[in-house]
Amino acid sequence: MANELISIQNMIHEIRGQKVMLDSDLARLYGVETFNLNKAVKRNIERFPSDFMFQLSKEEWENLIFQIGIPSFQHGGRRTMPYAFTEQGIAMLSSVLKSQKAIAVNIQIMRAFVKLRHFVLSQTGTDEQIAELRKLLMLYIEKNDKRVNDIIIALNNLIEKPKETKTIGFSRN
Repeated sequence: MANELISIQNMIHEIRGQKVMLDSDLARLYGVETFNLNKAVKRNIERFPSDFMFQLSKEEWENLIFQIGIPSFQHGGRRTMPYAFTEQGIAMLSSVLKSQKAIAVNIQIMRAFVKLRHFVLSQTGTDEQIAELRKLLMLYIEKNDKRVNDIIIALNNLIEKPKETKTIGFSRN
């Protein structure tokens, strides 16, 4: 069970700011062909609004292949760009694919999404930690590197007080 959750978590990608799974990964989990999964979705397209499912652009697909190293057998035979399913879209798949395996797999996928969500929510304080590290770095620079400190002071002086310029030539008063 734990290994299955880890393997499912590895199939969850972030695209367009959303956690999604690709049609080919879902088809493999459900034990069906990608073509058949997409055909079932298209027969019930009203159940899959754009916030449940969307098709990747060529650029998104190429970026994903590059980032995670999708094996050539998985992307080599595609004639269309893959579809990405959000958590809600995957939940909707269980009403379209009515096999017992689809139901069992959906339960595992939902658990993986919940586990991911809990992990993200448990990462509190990261902004505070970054701010603290920044303060420590600035203190280090001020104490240990006089040249950097002098540059910072000079830049601050330039920002705060622009240099006065003398008028050259005749004034018209």
